[in-house]
Amino acid sequence: MQTRIPLLAVACVAGLMVAGCAGPEQKLGRGLGNTFEILRMGELRRTVEQTALFESPGRAYTTGLVRGFNRTLARTGIGLYEIATFPLPPYKPVATSYLKPDPVFPDNYKPGLMDDSLFATDTATGYSGGDIAPMFPGSRFRVFDH
Repeated sequence: MQTRIPLLAVACVAGLMVAGCAGPEQKLGRGLGNTFEILRMGELRRTVEQTALFESPGRAYTTGLVRGFNRTLARTGIGLYEIATFPLPPYKPVATSYLKPDPVFPDNYKPGLMDDSLFATDTATGYSGGDIAPMFPGSRFRVFDH
C-alpha cells in the first residue's frame, strides 16, 4: 500500500504536466517516430539515393551508405532524447540544421496509407487502395492507382 501512493502521485503529476498540452504530445510523437528510424531505414535509403544522384553513382554504396548510417544513428539519438524529455520545454524540434524534424523517405518512394480495414472504404467487396507492406522496399502494389 505504501508503494502505491508515490506511484500514484508520480502518475498524477505526469498527467497534469501533459494534460491538454499539444507541445509534449507532439514532442513524444516526433521522438517515437525518430527512434524507430533505425528499423525503418528511410534516412539511409534517401542518403544513398541522393549521393548517387548529386555526387556520383560510384560513391552511393560507399560514402552514401556511411553518411546514411550516421544520419540514421543521429535521428535515433534525437528521438531517444525527445522521448526522455517530452514533458519538459522546449517543445520545438532539435538539430533542425542537420536533420528534418519529420522522418524522410527516398524521392523514388512516397508512402501511402496501409491496406488495412481501418482505412478501407469498401471492405465488403475485398478491394481497397493502399500499400500492402510499406515497411519493405519495393512493395508498391496498389489496387486503385490513378
